[in-house]
Amino acid sequence: MKLLAALLLAVAPVNPVAIDNGHVDLGPRFVDGHWTVQLRDDTTDPATWRDLDTVVLHATSRAKIAVPRDPAYSFLGTPGRQVWVIPQVQQDGIVWPGWNTQDTEVATKVDREVTWSLEGVRGPGAFTLFLNSDFGKPQPVFDSRKPLPQQTGIDVNTHVHGNWTFDAEGTYLLDVVMTAKLIDGSSVSDRRTLRIYAGDGDPRTAFATPAAAVPEPEGQRIELWWFVAGAAVLVLATAGFVVVRKRR
Repeated sequence: MKLLAALLLAVAPVNPVAIDNGHVDLGPRFVDGHWTVQLRDDTTDPATWRDLDTVVLHATSRAKIAVPRDPAYSFLGTPGRQVWVIPQVQQDGIVWPGWNTQDTEVATKVDREVTWSLEGVRGPGAFTLFLNSDFGKPQPVFDSRKPLPQQTGIDVNTHVHGNWTFDAEGTYLLDVVMTAKLIDGSSVSDRRTLRIYAGDGDPRTAFATPAAAVPEPEGQRIELWWFVAGAAVLVLATAGFVVVRKRR
């Protein structure tokens, strides 16, 4: 298993970014004319839009809380149990992810709203996303223990934050799709994987878990073991090349 993780990390992004503090937003934008789901990173100045396969959000121990005894929060588990909660309201030392439809082209081209769909979740435990309503009661958005896909609408030119919860330590891969109907009558859609690591381990290990691939026609699929074998050959070949260079 260690060899597998090492091989997969070897083909991870060259400069992966782990964000454990500050404001970020998930959202669609037009990149070279193509509808694309990315992450706006406001921890840099100016802000940086990042491809999702180059970034992992890290919920450290600062995000751990005990499940409240209020029955309204029973969906989080047994009262008193420790879970990771990235809160709706910003807290220092905890990453603060939201979602927005405020990109200039998105705001001017989309007809009314963007549909955000959670297609799947892979991880060691349950994932939920909920909002605190005006009356303080939780309003569910997504719950990985219920049938997927699940959908929510995002009004155009809006910015929202919620509570992201994880009930076990490790890597979570959220398979997300954002679609919209444009004012000109056409439709756009993009599917990506958002990585989140809960715990005080190395968040870069999240890149050792390959993202779920969009289904391809028969005959075009590449099995993972072939991919790993190819990576092993590449690593070994590279090592051999280094040895030869050193011997000259």
